[in-house]
Parts: sequence; C-alpha cells; structure tokens
Amino acid sequence: NYATRIKVKVEEKVVLFLGFISTRREFIDIRQLYTFNLTFTKMISIDEFESFAQTRLPKYVYEYYRNGADEENTLKENREAFKRLYLRPRMLRNVSQCDLGTTVQGQAINFPIGIAPTAMQCMAHADGEKATARAAAKLGTVMILSTLATTSLEEIARTEPENSTHWFQLYIYKDRKITEEILLRAEKSGFKAVVITVDAPFANFDNNYKGSSSELAKSKSGSGINKYVTTMFDPTISWSDVTWVKNKTSLPVIVKGVLTAEDAVLAQNHGANGIIVSNHGGRQLDGVPASIEVLPEIVKAVGNKCEIYMDGGVRTGTDVLKALALGARAVFVGRPVIWGLACKVIKYRNYN
Repeated sequence: NYATRIKVKVEEKVVLFLGFISTRREFIDIRQLYTFNLTFTKMISIDEFESFAQTRLPKYVYEYYRNGADEENTLKENREAFKRLYLRPRMLRNVSQCDLGTTVQGQAINFPIGIAPTAMQCMAHADGEKATARAAAKLGTVMILSTLATTSLEEIARTEPENSTHWFQLYIYKDRKITEEILLRAEKSGFKAVVITVDAPFANFDNNYKGSSSELAKSKSGSGINKYVTTMFDPTISWSDVTWVKNKTSLPVIVKGVLTAEDAVLAQNHGANGIIVSNHGGRQLDGVPASIEVLPEIVKAVGNKCEIYMDGGVRTGTDVLKALALGARAVFVGRPVIWGLACKVIKYRNYN
C-alpha cells in the first residue's frame, strides 16, 4: 500500500543525469520512491529533468540556480541563439568509427562536454561537488570547481585522486596573499588548470532573485555569500592581473567571461592558455549577446594561439555539435548538472 509510509533502507542513491552519478545512504518514503522512479523512466530531456528538480528543491534554491539578471533576455538568448543555427550535413563520409574524445590543456577527455563552475552544489544534493567530481572521473571529463563551492579543493582531490581532470575557478581577492595561497592549494591538490572569471567584478546577487528572493537574501548563507563576495573579491582587477596570476602558478591559465574579439586578443596577449566564451549563464549582465553568437569572431581573432571553449545555453548534443563546428574545442554546462543532482535517481531494494 503506497499510501502507507513505510521506511526502507536504500543501499545506493544514484544521481544520474548525463551520466552524473553519486552514491549515498538514507531512508526514504516508498510512496515517494515509487512516484519518482515512475517519473524518471519517462524523462529524456534536460528540460524534463529541470521540471522535476523544481519539485524537489525549495523555491528559493531553485530560483538561485535558474534565474538570470534583470529581464533575463540574455538568459533566454543563450538557448534561442542555438535554435537559429542550422547544420549543413555532408553525406557518405564513412562514420563507422566515431571518436568523441579530445584534449583540453593537454589532458585527454572522453567527450567534449565539461562541467562549468557552479556555486553551492550542496544545496541541490548533500554530496554536492563530490558527487559531481565522481561523475566527471567516471565519465572521463573535466570539472571546474567554483571558488564558491561547498566543498574544498582538498576534499575534491581525495574524492577522485586518480584519472581526474579538475580545474579551479578563481576570483582574484583584494588580499593577493590569499589568492596566492589558493593557487598553491590548487597545485598541491592536483588541479590541472586555473580559470579566472573576469565578467563579475561586482556581485549581482540581489538582481538574480525574484519572487522568493528575500528568502535566500535574508538567509544566513545568502547574506553570508553576498558579504563575502563584496568584502573579499577585488573589483579593481585589470588585464595585468591575468599576467600576475600566470606568474604565480605553474598551471595553465584560462580566462572565462570573454565576449568580444578585442578582449580575446588581450587575454591571449596577457598569457592566457585558453578562453571560455561566456556571459556567466546570463546571470551577471543582461543585454549582452549569447555566447554562441560571438564564438566565431573570437575563434577568428585568436586562431590557434590558445584553446577556445564556450558555455551558456548548451542543452542538447546538437548544441554541442554546433559549438564545435564554430570552433570551440569543448563546451561546459552548469545548470544541467544541478538538475541531475536535485533529481537524485535511486536504485533500491526492499527490506522485509
């Protein structure tokens, strides 16, 4: 009788979304388990995962992850721009042997989809970034750990110490000694690259929370994040700071948040080994172009001088193909990983 609340012990809980997997033990209501498994078997698109994740997350948490800046025009355009691009297929090309593998900063990955830096993943699932790290290692792809992660560099390193490709996303601190210490920790923890986010000199925290925004803004974690970002991160950074980071680490340096050919050239001239074409998922400044729209001009401006990646609006394999065809070496996804974590796909057995 599924109307009866029966507690069952779950041996494995698997978060499976685009292959993102996590395992943990807990007790659950078998009625909810039945409903969930029935729903999960019917989900095939990221939109469906998002819709289901929305039912499992507190409203303010869902809004934190989903929302964009201002009127969300850029957030919408990130996806709509892909729909305006059409493929020109060529036939009879012998596709019997296909290899999705590529390399990023000299590291081999099994397919050209990486995990973008996404803050506070433990709000979506108790395992948070550790679950994502396990999944990335299992699938053989790259994960970028956010500065605002709910899991430390060292914990991620211990989670999957072998066969892992981890990059660290860096905000430059007002106190440069703190920045240097973080860079050293990343190196000691086996991270393979540093990703400097350059499109967020100021936090756009309040602008991203509509409806129940006050719940997160007034919460301990919400107010703490806002204060931390405002107090600690340096709004005076310039291109010379990219060179400064380059001189402080032995790791490759990637610049994330470039949207113009001019800035792409500046990034390359200041030592960047890679560029992530990105508008911060439409969360920082509304009214800027979709990432996929400006990708060709950046590829043309930089050429083969450094590797080009992109994020923003990638939701299907066809989107990935379009980005690669326009010159990206790989793409990164953020929100889809969160929806997978929130959905908590479950394997279970009954206990009498």
